Amino acid sequence: MDALERTKARIRAKGEHPFRVLKCQFGYCKTPYRGLAKNGAQLNVLFALLNLWLVRKALLAATG
Repeated sequence: MDALERTKARIRAKGEHPFRVLKCQFGYCKTPYRGLAKNGAQLNVLFALLNLWLVRKALLAATG
């Protein structure tokens, strides 16, 4: 049973890590706009920045 829980926790951690970075690094705590389109657009931009943040060390190493 512990092995199953460990496997589930490992999968869950990979899914929840980007949201922790989004909240801690970018200070995102609640939606600032009242429209779904604006909130969706902001989240798309934030997750694009998040992808760059997560691979920043590899990008810096590749550039020299």
